[in-house]
Amino acid sequence: MSEERGICVRDVAAADFIEAYAEHLKNSDKFELPVWSDTVKTGVFKELAPYGDDWYYIRAASIARKVYLRPGIGIGMLQKWYGGGYRRGTRCVHFRKSASGVIRSVLIQLQEMRVVEPLPDGGRRVTTVGQQDLDRIAGSVFRAGEEDEDSDSDDE
Repeated sequence: MSEERGICVRDVAAADFIEAYAEHLKNSDKFELPVWSDTVKTGVFKELAPYGDDWYYIRAASIARKVYLRPGIGIGMLQKWYGGGYRRGTRCVHFRKSASGVIRSVLIQLQEMRVVEPLPDGGRRVTTVGQQDLDRIAGSVFRAGEEDEDSDSDDE
């Protein structure tokens, strides 16, 4: 019998955590969808706005996870992370950064929720309250994954 240890964001799969935290943000009354979210592109290299209705919550969950894993990360580094290839017709592809306005608006809302805080020398980090919140959700994702594995092994 192993002793119980705390589950953090690093212990769960990224896709599972982002999906669960996006659902948490969607159900939260503190996190609001901006009015421009249905028309804005996420970068100059994109042709259209995202199709999904809750893409903003998914991006916010992904940004919160990134800030958790890399304290001190700023808008510029997140722009690079979410950037992509700008296909220019017959000319060669060039890398372009993602739209900073989307990232900035997400970080401002997470800051108002007390999940992240700015650092004095630039960048942002997760607050202790935000870390508890993210770890709690990671723990629920981890336990849900264990229950799925247990039910799969019972079927065999």
